[in-house]
Amino acid sequence: MINRLKKQLSQSFAMKDMRATEKILGIRIMRDRQENKLWLSQEHYVKRVLQRFQMENAKAVSTPLATHFKLSGKQSPSNETEKSYMQRVPYAYVVVRLMCAMVCTRPDIAHVVGTFSRFLTNPGMA
Repeated sequence: MINRLKKQLSQSFAMKDMRATEKILGIRIMRDRQENKLWLSQEHYVKRVLQRFQMENAKAVSTPLATHFKLSGKQSPSNETEKSYMQRVPYAYVVVRLMCAMVCTRPDIAHVVGTFSRFLTNPGMA
């Protein structure tokens, strides 16, 4: 069935059969055909983001956002010194990079990314 589809597609499009894909758009694809399992990884992407913020040695945790960690609008900058400092913090850059990982391969971080994205316009130091 797959070969028939490839033949039909090749009649309409210029294409090459390059066998199983191992990487696409920076996402590594790993397969275990015997177990019918497929894994997607953005390990290199995440490592680059961590390096950008000197967090390569950060401790990994199983819960991306601890339950005791609360964010609110009250934590937004309240004076010019805090506002000036937070303008230099690439908060939006980090949130967007996390969104990319979340959408492609890391749905487990959706809650934390959603929580952080609520504060894109005026993030506080917390």
